[in-house]
Amino acid sequence: MRLLFARRDESKCMRCGACDEIVACSSRRVGYADECIGCGACQITCPCEAINMRERAAERYVQIRVNGELFSVPERITVKMALEILGSETSRIPSEGKIFAPCEVGGCYSCAVDVDGEIRPCCVTGVKDGMSIRTELPEDHIPLRRLHGWMGHRVGGVGTPWHLKNPFRYVEVATFACGCNLRCPQCQNWGTAYNGRALALTPKEAAMLMTDARMRYGVDRMAISGGESTLNRPWLVQYIKELRRLNPSPDARIHVDTNGTLLKEDYIDELVDAGMTDIGPDLKGLRLETFMRITGVHDKEIAEEYSKTSWSAVKYIVDNYKEKVFIGVGVPYSRDLISLEEIADIGEELRRIDDELQVCILDYRPEFRSRIRRPEYSEMLEVHGLLKGIGLKTVICQTAYGYIGP
Repeated sequence: MRLLFARRDESKCMRCGACDEIVACSSRRVGYADECIGCGACQITCPCEAINMRERAAERYVQIRVNGELFSVPERITVKMALEILGSETSRIPSEGKIFAPCEVGGCYSCAVDVDGEIRPCCVTGVKDGMSIRTELPEDHIPLRRLHGWMGHRVGGVGTPWHLKNPFRYVEVATFACGCNLRCPQCQNWGTAYNGRALALTPKEAAMLMTDARMRYGVDRMAISGGESTLNRPWLVQYIKELRRLNPSPDARIHVDTNGTLLKEDYIDELVDAGMTDIGPDLKGLRLETFMRITGVHDKEIAEEYSKTSWSAVKYIVDNYKEKVFIGVGVPYSRDLISLEEIADIGEELRRIDDELQVCILDYRPEFRSRIRRPEYSEMLEVHGLLKGIGLKTVICQTAYGYIGP
């Protein structure tokens, strides 16, 4: 196990403030080596790529208890690192017997363990001498997730039906779940995806805030986006159940926007049973190399699993829940990321699944670390015509000037 610390490259730093505002840093400041626990959250988050992780030697050791047993581990490391040193396995894909740690910035709480009686994400929590850790959470524990937002939207997201989108009135309220399992260099919402400082809420607390926002904005639709909303499965299922309890009206709609990479069949079943009525999965390409380029996931095995799962999720929802759940599919476009030929192939695949699917083409623009070119209106018009010609009945294209409708 390599012990690391963060070092800021002042020649690259643009003083954007991300370090201070969204990174869950355990030291007095990012780059303060004497207190750095080497979690790497700042390196993941920095839009300027001005932070590097460097190796250090183990200087001192601390005593911790894990599931009642005493161990000695290096100081200034994360609980996640300590558990790995002691033989536990972690994974960015949910796996039996492994600690699921997908976001690595402390946003999603999927890797939560009991630390001295408090539920904390092990990826950004530092070990301390005398600390007691329990890896199995009590069955009656209440899951947590960092969120922010609760704002009105006039057009909604990928899973919002086209006929409801209206630039002159609110159509839904949305909250944004922190943490993401992808590392998209052009992330459109990186301040959420890598946020480890937003308030950690229980499902009930979040549902109450959402219900209040629904009443304030006078809408029926309630959406959760991200980051990636599906990372913490127990939290999301309980949150949707709480929303349904607080909003029993048949007009209330519960909308999940997602990258779809974790939506196995049993997870989809559980979300629908809980009360989800609308879903908007994004498909980040058809070819593996495109998926890896768009998502920044460089592990081929993980990327293949994520991509396969997202495509399978779309087909499963259509085949099993078309009459019960509205589904809109998002597809990214920028000529720097994906070719028109692949867009056409995606269109053919979606047409085979269901030609009535709502397909929303998202014009990816330069955000976070990306320097891609935002597509011109004429390019999006070409994409629209291409997909309509394939036989898709509802194609929406996002542009800098608004939407090209179906």
